Amino acid sequence: MKSLLGKKKFQDALANVDKELKLLKNTTLDIAFTGVSGAGKSSLVNAFRNISDHEKGAAKTGVKETTQNPERYPHPQFPELTLWDLPGIGTRAFKPKEYLEKVNFSRYDFFIIVASERFTENDTLLASEIRKMKKRFYFVRTKVDQAMDAERRKPGFSETQTLEEIREYCLRNLREEGAVDPRVFLISSWHLNMYDFSLLQRTLAEDLNDLKRPLLIMAMPAFSREHLQEKKAAMEALIWKKALLSCGVGAIPIPGVSLIFDIALLVDTMKDFCKAFGLDEDSLRNLAERVGKPIEVLKSAIKKTPMANKINPELVRSLMTTSAVVASAMALEELSGFIPVFGSIVGGVNSFATTFYMLQGFLQDAMEDAENVLAKVAE
Repeated sequence: MKSLLGKKKFQDALANVDKELKLLKNTTLDIAFTGVSGAGKSSLVNAFRNISDHEKGAAKTGVKETTQNPERYPHPQFPELTLWDLPGIGTRAFKPKEYLEKVNFSRYDFFIIVASERFTENDTLLASEIRKMKKRFYFVRTKVDQAMDAERRKPGFSETQTLEEIREYCLRNLREEGAVDPRVFLISSWHLNMYDFSLLQRTLAEDLNDLKRPLLIMAMPAFSREHLQEKKAAMEALIWKKALLSCGVGAIPIPGVSLIFDIALLVDTMKDFCKAFGLDEDSLRNLAERVGKPIEVLKSAIKKTPMANKINPELVRSLMTTSAVVASAMALEELSGFIPVFGSIVGGVNSFATTFYMLQGFLQDAMEDAENVLAKVAE
């Protein structure tokens, strides 16, 4: 902040931050799920959205082909992320050569090609066409938990060896069908904390650009402390931008304007932090169903952070006034509105400090509560 003021580049920095935040807010991510009928595409779509197959608004599942046209499923907490459940490959209605045109492949950022047993020629044909379009694709073998349960009954069962055998079988199928250097992720849509789901998440994030990556990281469910740390890092980068934007408004020498702006900014950002960490009613309910624990047991692990639906201007104002540091900065900021020039500088700096301090503290509390929820799940 001192450096920016000294170099008189504050306005340029503020304009850049405002532009970045608008770009982030308007950034969308479209992920397509495709594969043979009955492979578990719809369940995987629901897993990415962190909802169960039976919840209202979930992608339809079934042993028969239930998707006849591309079905759009926005993420319930981060609607800028859209999951597309595409019709099955090789069904009577969709032959491979016609398939790409009918599902409008150009609209998607990348593609997840799903199989529940073996990959087929149609899968490799699709992969080849996607590569020609210079877009990324990922092979995912679903229902791994079912395969493991079947093998577990055999004498001498080894989970590591069985997983490796499943992976090698899929890779051999793909190579035989002409795939070049294939990579397969082993997934259970029901047990996201197991197998390769974490690796898939990390791979997808690494392959995205700087605008789309934070959206994916914020929206994806977290099942380890490593995932939570990735989310925290994405939110810390956002805090600096939000605080600098608050600083710009705080420099406006009109009493009351900055406080109103800051409270609205804090409400929206804190809600997003809670949703990203799964500290909201819907996320906790789905997690409770997935792990077989009462939702009240999971809620009991949350000690510091209000639920997302409880965050409002009144709560934020209360949090601000109960902090001596923030309360002092607020008072000084309001008084600075009556002092020209110098008051603008003081108001801007105090507004930055207030927003940064509040969001950093809230983020740390949310991180601790999210870790506590994971610990409760593991009990």
